[in-house]
Amino acid sequence: MFSYRHAFHAGNHADVLKHTVLIAALQYLTEKDAALTVLDTHAGAGLYRLDGDYAKTSAEAADGILRLAAASASTPLTPALQAYLELVRSFNTGHSTKVYPGSPFIIQHLLRAHDKLKLFELHPSDMRSLAGNVAQLEAGRQVAVLHEDGFEGIKKFLPPPARRALVLCDPSYEIKSDYGKVLDMVQDSLKRFATGTYAVWYPIIPRPEAHDLPRRLKTMAQKAGKSWLHATLTVKSSKITETLEGQTKRPGLPASGMFLINPPHTLKAALKDALPQMATLLAQDKHATHTLESGS
Repeated sequence: MFSYRHAFHAGNHADVLKHTVLIAALQYLTEKDAALTVLDTHAGAGLYRLDGDYAKTSAEAADGILRLAAASASTPLTPALQAYLELVRSFNTGHSTKVYPGSPFIIQHLLRAHDKLKLFELHPSDMRSLAGNVAQLEAGRQVAVLHEDGFEGIKKFLPPPARRALVLCDPSYEIKSDYGKVLDMVQDSLKRFATGTYAVWYPIIPRPEAHDLPRRLKTMAQKAGKSWLHATLTVKSSKITETLEGQTKRPGLPASGMFLINPPHTLKAALKDALPQMATLLAQDKHATHTLESGS
């Protein structure tokens, strides 16, 4: 249950998509004066060293944030990608990118003093790291770290006091049951707080549950009469190949998606520009592509 560690994947192409969407959404949501409550159901460790043992083992950041940073030297980035890159760079000195901020630190960086952030993490080691990293922020009561199952834990915070909330849900999906839990959580959350913004990240892999998830979220949003937005980024083929030695070579994560219910109305335009550039700059083979759909 606890074998997944996001440190192996920090700063990869899926993080580029997820965090570009997250930043664009938060920039809009923090324009209104009323307090915002953000709930992060699977917070992870919060901060990651890209030159540490975990990240260097998989080196996935090389085809994600590091490739984007290198490309920016000669290619003007779209506003959403530029905002993402600048935020990541704010956690580093000079032009080197050795520290990668996870969702908790990206969110806290964009919140105002009167906003609240609730972070849920079950993994014992990541929980200790998260608590230690958050303590360095000296954010006081603005940020709460909870050693709880985020699927269940968010219930007590919905609806929030100021009636404004963003829920980010990005489990590892290491366990098949996570797909069903995401659907149950979103359905329950919409009943508790129908006007909240719900953002779900998911992997696009050869598994029926992964393909069913966005379809079922779309149906859920339509039945509830809510607007929705679905963005995907594919960087390579998902086909399993064989090496010259006859060994099976799995491609790793080829693609991922973000599905939002009640998205900011500015988000589609931001992603319409950012997604094509993301697919071009992060492409690992000729199969790289992107999609963007929305409805109300």
